[in-house]
Amino acid sequence: MHENGYLALVLHAHLPFVRHPEHDPFLEEDWLYEAITETYLPLLAMLDGLLRDGVDACLSLTLTPPLCHMLRDALLMGRYDAHLDRLIELARQEQECTRHLGAEISGLNGFYVTRLEGCRDAWQNRWKRDIVGAFNQFAEAGILEIITCAATHGFLPMMEVCPEAMRAQVLIGRDHYRETFGRDPVGIWLPECAYVPSLDAVLQEANLRWFVIDSHGMMFGSPRPRYAIYAPGFTPRGPAVFARDRDSSRQVWSAEEGYPGDPAYRDFYRDAGFDLPQQRLQKFLRNDLRRFTGLKYHRITGATDQKDWYRRDWALGAADHHAGHFMRARQEQIRSLREHMNVPPVVLSPFDAELFGHWWFEGPEWLNGFIRKAAYDQRDFRFTTPTRYLSQYNTHQLIAPAASSWGHKGYWEVWLEESNAWIYPHLHSAARRMTELARRYISNQCPRMERVLSQAARELLLAQSSDWAFLMKTGTARAYAVRRTEEHIHRFNRLYEQANSGVVDEAFLAQCEWRDNIFPNLCWRYYA
Repeated sequence: MHENGYLALVLHAHLPFVRHPEHDPFLEEDWLYEAITETYLPLLAMLDGLLRDGVDACLSLTLTPPLCHMLRDALLMGRYDAHLDRLIELARQEQECTRHLGAEISGLNGFYVTRLEGCRDAWQNRWKRDIVGAFNQFAEAGILEIITCAATHGFLPMMEVCPEAMRAQVLIGRDHYRETFGRDPVGIWLPECAYVPSLDAVLQEANLRWFVIDSHGMMFGSPRPRYAIYAPGFTPRGPAVFARDRDSSRQVWSAEEGYPGDPAYRDFYRDAGFDLPQQRLQKFLRNDLRRFTGLKYHRITGATDQKDWYRRDWALGAADHHAGHFMRARQEQIRSLREHMNVPPVVLSPFDAELFGHWWFEGPEWLNGFIRKAAYDQRDFRFTTPTRYLSQYNTHQLIAPAASSWGHKGYWEVWLEESNAWIYPHLHSAARRMTELARRYISNQCPRMERVLSQAARELLLAQSSDWAFLMKTGTARAYAVRRTEEHIHRFNRLYEQANSGVVDEAFLAQCEWRDNIFPNLCWRYYA
């Protein structure tokens, strides 16, 4: 038994709800298709191998409600099939076009053909086009703990002025988990790790046992934690809080120190969709708009436009080296912590799941290598999940955590600044109006009004997604984020006016339900 300490890996898998049946194709839907091919299928392959080989390991994974819904939406999954077929066709085309250009480039295209064909086989045959169900298989096998999130990844602290909206985000997210997995969630990923003390009561009502915050949220809590961030604390209302370990996060995330910046790894930004002549891309693009394909031929090399060819063997060697380095760093960290603690420390390392494979192409190989090395090559720590740790060590420090997030500078700056502050008066007004409707119609028995109120709640929830404010701040897809916020608020206000007047525009309501079809069993009464 490893009594020195534990490591809890938490991956947060989330994408905003992007589904446009009124268009075909739609550029932003590629976010989902890229994540399936480059992150979710490779992570499933990793888990499959760990379970097959009997590796003593476990980890936690958030599957947010918008992501789960999109991964089981017939329209989007049909479009993903077509996307993958076009991508394989492009890779085969490029393999033929580059046969005479030398082994480096032709070999790369051969690698992509083999990899993508393997993805299609796994998607269609191994996992039966059900990514959510596939992850749940590993949860049932005990190697994975799936946790929930707020309904649409809303930035909860900005809803504190409308507590009913905060409550609805958490409870609707809890309900969606129940419907999806047939059991209650134990833990929750707070969107952006953003916490305010008023959340405790909502989490207690939802019967959620633990959540994650950034390290300063724990360290600035009251009283100061006896074990710093290396043991959970119980909040005044009951749920336990785990804090993110910045040392382990920095080794993976930091632009200066992080592993993904190694020059041996594949360069994310150099993509065939922008490098190849337009005419060679026509069948894939299906229009004149260039986009990422996932076929990338260069390694990071350095701060230069003259990138060297990607060498898969070099990249895998770097991933193996970095996996060993990360393991040794955790050994030293946990040995040092154990000398000063009378309980085994737990180091919690949370990451966006899409880092592995999408942003950092070799990330799944690094993660697989690290888990296997840690399971077989050292005896200083074991893997755990927050739920397992709480079941083993049930006496912890009491703490009232401080308001915090894992965003830049640790508070709300990313989601509340000049580019996006304009959205909150509209969101707060809509939340108050939703509460007003819910209280007025709490005993409603009219099926049509039930539909209006349910759809109004969907539009509000979708407008509240933290992704829109983030995209406005970063400038990535800013116009799309602005449009999505405005459209959801506009549709909410029309539905509010119809509920107020009692005169329902059936065609408009049906169109809203067709377009924004998430949460079919939503309970709008949580706003009352």
